[in-house]
Amino acid sequence: MSEFWLYFLICIGSIFAGFIDAVVGGGGLVQVPILLILFPQFSHVQVIATNRFASLAGTSVAAFHYIRSIGVDAAVAATAGIASAITAFGGTFVMKLISPETFKPILLFVIVLLAIYTFIKKDFGIDHLPKYKGTKMLLVCGCIGAVIGFYNGFIGPGTGSLLVFSMVSVAGMSFIHASSSSKIINAIADAASLIGFLLSKSVVFKIAIPMMVCNMLGGYIGSKTAILKGNNFIRYIFLIVIILLILRLSKDIWFK
Repeated sequence: MSEFWLYFLICIGSIFAGFIDAVVGGGGLVQVPILLILFPQFSHVQVIATNRFASLAGTSVAAFHYIRSIGVDAAVAATAGIASAITAFGGTFVMKLISPETFKPILLFVIVLLAIYTFIKKDFGIDHLPKYKGTKMLLVCGCIGAVIGFYNGFIGPGTGSLLVFSMVSVAGMSFIHASSSSKIINAIADAASLIGFLLSKSVVFKIAIPMMVCNMLGGYIGSKTAILKGNNFIRYIFLIVIILLILRLSKDIWFK
């Protein structure tokens, strides 16, 4: 395949990944496999680092658009984001001690239940009815950030979608408010991990820069569409991304 088509395909994939990630998270489920397929010569670390560089820009654009249009509780997002960044860093070290493969079957079972629950409960995430206030909300969302951040560092795929689900089910947010908060949280955690990738010179910039531009475009379109279409649209996209996550984990478990 010529270099032109390689860049064309990775850019189209990055736009789509940015769109999905802006709506409900999970853009890495699109972008990482494309990198692995189109650039098999890249190491696993280079793939993750290049994806992280591009996706951080798209997430930041989406976050800015959500903040302007929907608003976000800055204290909640910052608390959960910092907790997520710390545990994501720790999760990468635990991965070296205990294989994620040990936990993936359990995780798959949980996510299947999550998908069934979201599908059956039609009003899930439609109304924004926070269950907590003040310090208690900060504590609850900080715990959510810590748990999902650890998952991000330890296993990885679908972090944004799981974060949105947790914000909706545990904190009582609507899908659109959860998506808004999750972008801030993801941006903080991703920025923390990207520092390490930059220091180790793992980012392949000739691929990462065009991906970044396209991811930003996808992030802008995705956040604008989510705000325009509302909670029902986000719920449907959420179910699609969760199905992709189930397929990804199934592949990891049974087709190694």
